[in-house]
Amino acid sequence: MALKAALGKKVGEKPVSSVQERDFKGHVYNVTTETGNVFVENVLVHNSGGLGTPPHLRVEPGMIHRSNGGVLFLDEIATLSMKSQQELLTAMQQKSYSITGQSEMSSGAMTRTEPVPCNFVLVAAGNYEDLKRIHPALRSRIRGYGYEIYINLDMPDSEENRKKIVQFIAQEVKKDAKIPHFSKEAVESIIFEARRRAGRKNKLTLKLRDLGGLVRAAGDIAKEKIHKLVEAQDVFEAKMIAKTLEQQMVSKMLEEKKEYEVFLFEGSAVGRVNGLAVSGDGDAGLILPLEAEVAPASSRSEGKIIATGKLGEIAKEAVQNVSALIKKLSGKDISSYDIHIQFLQTYSGVEGDSASVSVATAVVSAIEQIPVKQSLAMTGSLSIRGEVLPVGGITAKVSAAIQAGFKEVIIPQSNMDDIVLPKNQLSKIKVIPVKTLGEVLDNAFVPSQKKSQFLASLKKLLNINFSPVIKEKLDKALVKPLD
Repeated sequence: MALKAALGKKVGEKPVSSVQERDFKGHVYNVTTETGNVFVENVLVHNSGGLGTPPHLRVEPGMIHRSNGGVLFLDEIATLSMKSQQELLTAMQQKSYSITGQSEMSSGAMTRTEPVPCNFVLVAAGNYEDLKRIHPALRSRIRGYGYEIYINLDMPDSEENRKKIVQFIAQEVKKDAKIPHFSKEAVESIIFEARRRAGRKNKLTLKLRDLGGLVRAAGDIAKEKIHKLVEAQDVFEAKMIAKTLEQQMVSKMLEEKKEYEVFLFEGSAVGRVNGLAVSGDGDAGLILPLEAEVAPASSRSEGKIIATGKLGEIAKEAVQNVSALIKKLSGKDISSYDIHIQFLQTYSGVEGDSASVSVATAVVSAIEQIPVKQSLAMTGSLSIRGEVLPVGGITAKVSAAIQAGFKEVIIPQSNMDDIVLPKNQLSKIKVIPVKTLGEVLDNAFVPSQKKSQFLASLKKLLNINFSPVIKEKLDKALVKPLD
């Protein structure tokens, strides 16, 4: 009250400030002064703005304060530092937080206010693989007071969802406002691309941002050609020029490896196999050449399987699983040998178990000295019982095999319906679906007496159910072994 009584009094001969009567209560009047002091609602306070206020004295509310009473959306939440996540957790729990800041013109001076209300609903987004970078206490509060939801990357390939893709194309055209609409054939091309990018049978991708980029690129091409409507050819050309960096790099790598014969695509070789892999985003296929060699063991106690080529943890485990199978099906005492497996020029590393089939084929070829067809590439995961299991990125892998010039490709039978490629591309390669390692070896090995005898022994060791044609051939070999 003493402050209020002092209003209107003079210090010397100059008034400090004054408060006038006003008709509308609740309005805040902020008057900037040279000293930065002001009367607001009859109370002498620190000035929060104005041209006369030094930068280090200005206070700007952050997003958590501006979202008070509403929703705070954080994308890529895992990119927040642990300290920032802890501060976010404090704000969520206490529903208030100080405004803290520092101006680049403040010579290091920091401002901090009393706690300001910040009662909000948090909506956070991120990638599944980044969960390990989210503070455990923050995740606990999210699960305790809210929900964790996994967003699908694809949707069923139904008539209703295809119509939604058509609607999406129209929306992108309208949003761009500069490109023409799409013809029926062009729309079908986009829907086909949505199937291909899904990477699974009977699915459409939900990565609509990337699909929208293709729509706009095709529209730009059509506009350049002065087309009234975007045609299917425009979409095809857009796919060629709008490749991701990974796809461009893979194409360049394929050319270089082919030129310098890092991988072979004709003839035959012992212990050498052309495997298939995909880049990190799963949209670009890679040729993964590998070699296996058998040498006298460096240790008297046991032989080792040594794999090189910057392998990841999953890839190392896959090699170990294959080694257990090799010991079983070789029928030989390999304890006195070291088996060396080299993934050729894999500078970016190898991860996953989709090279299991390739490793097993190369090692068996090296042990038995049976040549492998080099016009053939392969991919597939392998169980310790010799069953070929499905893998991811099958469309990208088959596409890479076609681009590299291979004549045949071996894939898991369960992945057969996952291949989404135009008929003119698929006609360039023979796709061989397989269920067992025996079928892989039968298609990969060059025909010979050694091959027939080995496959006959393999059938007896593993009790594998070969296809009727192979089974008849092997039964004859068992009854009367070839010389």
